[in-house]
Amino acid sequence: MGPEPIQRWVLDEPTGAFSRRAWFLYETFVGEIDLEDAKYGNYSEALDERRHVTATRINSPRHRVADNLLGNRAFCPTVRKTPRLIEQLGMHVDVEAKELIASYDPATLARAISYLYTKETRSSFAIEGESPSPNRTSRFVAALRSADRFDPRNQAAVVALQNQIVDPRYAAQGWRDFQNFVGENVDFREQVHFICPRPEDVPDMMRGWSALTERMLLETDPVVAAAVAAFSFVFIHPFEDGNGRIHRYMMHHVLARTGFSPPGIIFPVSAAIVRDQRAYDEVLESFASRLFKHIDWQWIAGSTVNEREIVVENDTADLYRYFDATLFTEYLHDRVAETVRTDLRKELNYVAIFDRAFEAVREIVDMPDRKASLFIRLCLQNAGRLSKGKRNQFPELEDHEVYAMENAIQGAIEGELQDLNDPDLFGFTVPG
Repeated sequence: MGPEPIQRWVLDEPTGAFSRRAWFLYETFVGEIDLEDAKYGNYSEALDERRHVTATRINSPRHRVADNLLGNRAFCPTVRKTPRLIEQLGMHVDVEAKELIASYDPATLARAISYLYTKETRSSFAIEGESPSPNRTSRFVAALRSADRFDPRNQAAVVALQNQIVDPRYAAQGWRDFQNFVGENVDFREQVHFICPRPEDVPDMMRGWSALTERMLLETDPVVAAAVAAFSFVFIHPFEDGNGRIHRYMMHHVLARTGFSPPGIIFPVSAAIVRDQRAYDEVLESFASRLFKHIDWQWIAGSTVNEREIVVENDTADLYRYFDATLFTEYLHDRVAETVRTDLRKELNYVAIFDRAFEAVREIVDMPDRKASLFIRLCLQNAGRLSKGKRNQFPELEDHEVYAMENAIQGAIEGELQDLNDPDLFGFTVPG
């Protein structure tokens, strides 16, 4: 629209809240307007906090406007306070999690935490249809354990994270310098689902993304901040490989940095995602499909025979910089709640039952730890009883000993369920 309409508006209404807000937004996202600094008028908020999720206020004396945007000119998604999101913001799932964690003894909690990190890692790879090797699993677990110390403002740190979690052959040296896309082969033809930002736009977007992420850590709702930071990253897609895993890693970084997840504890959000991956794909597709029709692109011959590449022919940067992230925040709020109420509770419960059963079984037969653990796991997989097909794995045990140990495991299960007053918590019905 050009600066003239805004300029006339401000000159006509120099103390008007709306005119100054429009002036601030124009100069933030478009360019300067030939106007003297505002001298009068109460400070107005850039975004109405009744309608939008906001960040820490930074006063702009020139406009007498309180900048409470989530981001900046380089990258600034918005989140609307829909009725659904307002309800989610009032759930306080982090309080539920802390109360649940406090109900377990430190030894049980420590063992459960180890399982939670492994569960998150395997689930994150499963979303991409991969089964990681023990080495790749341990590298990703190590990365997750240090998520609270990760610095998204440091490009070298982001690149190092990518190097840590991908095959060394696909380790990046910096942001990508080529056009990439997300697609699949259908009937021997490449079907494109998502076209990523042009490579020349990536450095500035990543600078904006890092500033956005850091700013939201101060006062923005933690789950909203996690969703905006994570989904923004995967839409920029700054690497050839590892973008999806870093996208989910960023959820944990923000939840840890804001104190939403207690120190040293991870909520395995990816486990909730992988249980209903169609919903996850639909959320991602909601962005890709709206974007697609605004991108002018075509296939061109690649650098090798029988290879094709995509080239984007129009300026698309703003399509990625300034998107509505409301749906993604609603989605992640639901997944976090499900994770705390399902995965965290069941994992803690499982470890408590296992520890109780292990102690009881060893009182009956002084078995090697490995054997006792195997016996208990097999029983827990069969509602507390050793199946006939698995009986031959313990030929050294007498039938009366097996029966006694089964009863001990039953007692551990029943005791834990009674303690927690939730008959469905473990995921099966205890036989009468």
